[in-house]
Amino acid sequence: MKNKFFLYGVAKFRRFIKKHFTDRVTVLILSVVIGVLGAAAAIIIKNLLHFTTRLVNQAFAVTDINYLYLIFPPIGILLTLVFVRRLVRDNLSHGVSIVLKSICKSDGKLRFHNVYSSMVASAITVGFGGSVGLEAPIVLTGSAIGSNVARFFHLNTKQTTLLLACGSTAAMAAIFKAPIAALVFTFEVLMLDLTGSAILPLLLSAATGTVMSVLFLGQGVMFTINGTQGFSVANIPFYIILGALCGFVSVYFLRVSRWIEKQMRKIKRVSTRAIIGGLLLVLLIYLFPAFYGEGYNNINDLLHGQFISVFNNSPLRGLMGHEGFLILGLLGIILMKVFATTFTTTAGGVGGVFAPTLFIGAFVGYLVAYVSQVFLHVDLPYVNFILAGMAGVMTGVMQAPLTAMFLIAESSTGYTLLIPLMITAACSYLCVNPFEKYSVYTQPLAEKDNLRTHNKDKYALRKISWQQTIDTNILTIPIHSTLRTYTEVIARCKRNLFVVVGENDYFSGLLVMDDHRDIIFKQELYDTVHVEDLMIEPEEFIYDDDTAAVVLEKFKRTGNFNMPVITRDRKYIGFVSKAKFLSEYQTFIADNSED
Repeated sequence: MKNKFFLYGVAKFRRFIKKHFTDRVTVLILSVVIGVLGAAAAIIIKNLLHFTTRLVNQAFAVTDINYLYLIFPPIGILLTLVFVRRLVRDNLSHGVSIVLKSICKSDGKLRFHNVYSSMVASAITVGFGGSVGLEAPIVLTGSAIGSNVARFFHLNTKQTTLLLACGSTAAMAAIFKAPIAALVFTFEVLMLDLTGSAILPLLLSAATGTVMSVLFLGQGVMFTINGTQGFSVANIPFYIILGALCGFVSVYFLRVSRWIEKQMRKIKRVSTRAIIGGLLLVLLIYLFPAFYGEGYNNINDLLHGQFISVFNNSPLRGLMGHEGFLILGLLGIILMKVFATTFTTTAGGVGGVFAPTLFIGAFVGYLVAYVSQVFLHVDLPYVNFILAGMAGVMTGVMQAPLTAMFLIAESSTGYTLLIPLMITAACSYLCVNPFEKYSVYTQPLAEKDNLRTHNKDKYALRKISWQQTIDTNILTIPIHSTLRTYTEVIARCKRNLFVVVGENDYFSGLLVMDDHRDIIFKQELYDTVHVEDLMIEPEEFIYDDDTAAVVLEKFKRTGNFNMPVITRDRKYIGFVSKAKFLSEYQTFIADNSED
């Protein structure tokens, strides 16, 4: 009874909104509502993680066995796997990629279970020590909230996509308390069109999400810092070196993660894959305990000069007093974190790469500052380089330099280090771009030409139905016809192009009236000249199974304005006009762009 009353109230609210407000005002109102809901999701997921972690820690506290925590990551993966496969029964990996795919293939529509499923699954995975982050699942959750609210109010595709983006913006703004970074993320990663109609709803969602986060989580930023030094021009060469190193580390991360995923997919049995991935993860956490969980506590340890605590409970801790071993330890953490992250996700865990990229970047920055101090005797500000390294690796892996810069600035020191962040992010992006065209999120979609957001032209060519533009009204003439029959056909047609066909509509050639003006009025030739003597063979055909990209390429190559369409066995179908084809293409682009 209560459920029916609730649904009645919600339906009445929907009718009230639709009746009294325009679509634009409705979107603005809903952007605030979604801002509240998206922030609530971020707050809930943070509390779920805290609750799960506390339960695990309490279980750990009942024993004096130092390595008991190693059993928790596989348990978390197993619980996540059961939840996803038995209850959700859908793919939850790569949350941002799922959002991009929904924009590209489903008009921004996400399933309702995405409102809660990623929250629960990622909280279990990370709470039990999985080496991934919560941010991508939070983005997916916020996006699902926006998408489902839009669907409930029967909004069109553009409005649904916009509210989806509002949800992701609100959730990200709330989790990092970084409204500008969240806004930039929407344009840079989700590639929403930067238009006047999109800016205001996104601003409202970002502001609402941030305010909600401050009210319920406090004003503290994610990375607490002491002793930040101002920007020094003398350190620019080192920031450039750091940016280049971050770029190459990012390429390493992208390629190794794809290789591991490929190898793990070869293991068809899910339980076997979970066992292998879980055991490999445990081995890595045993060697590098910093891989346990998100890793933000380790980043804060670095920022506060407590590097050695990163190796607490590690069998390698005793070696860290020597400079050479310490550098090897840093390299080990940088190079092996991608293995820990990918083993977590391929084994069945749910999480994202936000936290891992920030984690790796922090250690890259620390390494550059440490090596410079030990071998070059240059005293670089550790905090500055740790933060810049975080921006550099995030830039390279996500190919989102603006998002990385603003995220680090807003979640740490403010904008006092903006210049170092800009230099490092730019150098990282320049080093990654020649090797990796797509980011960690867009690569799977780009391989299937589903990436509308980043390549709208290519996406449009894949999606348009060019066959609808085929003109079947061009008259045909049997191949054994005479000139007399040809002239009779000309008399009842306003076109100057005709198709010559054989048996079963076999395409034989074309007749262009302009080429035959000198003989079509010579009646003495009407019964002696045959059309097969006059027809020409086109230099190029369009086949009925050609893609739109192939059709466009043939028009470009030949310079023709009309081309015949045939089957692979040369059965004639009709003609395609270049003008109609381009009109269909332009209409699709316009319909799928923001106003």
